[in-house]
Amino acid sequence: MNKVNYDTLLEDTISKIKAANTRPSLLLHACCAPCSSAVLERIAKYFKIDIFYYNPNITPKREVDKRIEEVEKLLKLEPGTEGIRLIPGKYDPESFEAIAKGREMIPEGGERCYDCYELRLRETAVYAKEHNYDYFSTTLSISPYKRSQWLNEIGGKLAEEFDVPYLYSDFKKKNGYRRSIELSEEYGLYRQNYCGCKYSLAERERKIKEKGDGN
Repeated sequence: MNKVNYDTLLEDTISKIKAANTRPSLLLHACCAPCSSAVLERIAKYFKIDIFYYNPNITPKREVDKRIEEVEKLLKLEPGTEGIRLIPGKYDPESFEAIAKGREMIPEGGERCYDCYELRLRETAVYAKEHNYDYFSTTLSISPYKRSQWLNEIGGKLAEEFDVPYLYSDFKKKNGYRRSIELSEEYGLYRQNYCGCKYSLAERERKIKEKGDGN
């Protein structure tokens, strides 16, 4: 089976938008400012974007607040983001705990993460449907630690369920992740060192300890 090139699908969509001389609305789920930076730089000129911040996996609450503040900071500093709204979703960590139950010890990148992707994208799709957006998508695929195939498969499934087109993408392509690092340095953005959930934080701390112990 041939692997789908989601970056090519994104370029095809942009080409059609340019040809039609339109600027459709896009509800863009975001996990943090660094990931958002390079994504917005690449696509903001083609879409009327609102940022949707729904990440019930992130703990503690002060980390959630910090990341929201950094997205607000980014939107004030990055050219081309004028008029983009930040929409904070509800913070309901119990919804993440429900999907993580029984899979607490699975390493990051496993089944627990798949369901976490779906949890966040489902809420995004619901909001997009209720507020008549032309597309919905997520910045998550810019991370080399996130599985773009999973994200796009989930997005496509939800697009059919809610009848809102999903903007297929693989934002790590075209040096997207590297560019996010450069922009983070340029704008002085806080770059977190764990995905956000307490299980990824524990895994991160364990690896740091092992490295410090010389193992």
